[in-house]
Amino acid sequence: MERAFHNCGALAVPLSEQQLAEFASTHAWRTPFDITPRYLAGPGDARHVTHGLAAAGWTRTSDPLGPEIVLTSPDKRYSLQFDPQSATSAWWRLRAEPTYAKPWYAEFGELVPAEILSAFTDALTAPPPSEQPNLLRTLGWAGWVIDTPNSAFSLDGMCHVELRTDLGDGSVPHWHIETTEPAPGILGARIWHASFDEHTSAHLVEAFVTALADPAPLQRGRYERTAHHSAVPKPSRPLTRQQVLDAHTTRLDALRTQARAARREQPATAMAPAPPTSAVSPLRRLPPIPPAPITACGGEVPPKDALALTPERNPPAAAGAAGRLHP
Repeated sequence: MERAFHNCGALAVPLSEQQLAEFASTHAWRTPFDITPRYLAGPGDARHVTHGLAAAGWTRTSDPLGPEIVLTSPDKRYSLQFDPQSATSAWWRLRAEPTYAKPWYAEFGELVPAEILSAFTDALTAPPPSEQPNLLRTLGWAGWVIDTPNSAFSLDGMCHVELRTDLGDGSVPHWHIETTEPAPGILGARIWHASFDEHTSAHLVEAFVTALADPAPLQRGRYERTAHHSAVPKPSRPLTRQQVLDAHTTRLDALRTQARAARREQPATAMAPAPPTSAVSPLRRLPPIPPAPITACGGEVPPKDALALTPERNPPAAAGAAGRLHP
């Protein structure tokens, strides 16, 4: 497979030159707008998610000629499905069967911004934190309204985060996020949703929530679809093709390093998913397992049919191209 190398003294970007060129062609020199709030920015480029996982060693296991995309982790215990022909409101589905924890499932609607979803998938490939997070505290620090001990909503009332228990079935509480049409006093019509079952690790949900509540805008092209007409566009500065490529490969290098560190550190730091409550839960140490084999240039290389990424916003030039494409 032809690969594009970026600072390959240590790392290689597992994408073909053609994939990088197509990504740059999509995003370079377009007429960009910064969209706020970011949860109304629309889906953006799904390749932002898929290429992050490809950099971490995930491979496409679905029909390369079909509209459905399934990416599978190197250990075959995690899979992400993207189905644009889904008969339900969930276009993204992630299924996990961890070695030392219970299986879990998460799903995301069509209009979830890819940059917010990628925060979740990036965290999946990283070493877990040493402490369980507090999601509502994270939202409170971001200026959201803490409505009850188990729920919060954005200042415009359009995005809701809730620790939900389905009535009547005795289920364990699980996190549910929903962006809706504005409707004073009631929950309006759904725009998009994200749902995590009770066994999903709290640090993964926290990564999603942190990206969700980030006040920084997301970048979209002039004619790209947003999630709602109330999204506020602000003209932004376009990037050159080289700036796009540099930011793209820099992020992939970082994710590749992160995934390799996660494989090495798993025996010492991995923990089972805690019940999705705001209380801090104790860690559970895992029995040691051998680290994954590493190749001479940084790890396994996914096949040629891995997909491409998408950038996000465009802050001032002094911040650097990498910071302009990824928060």
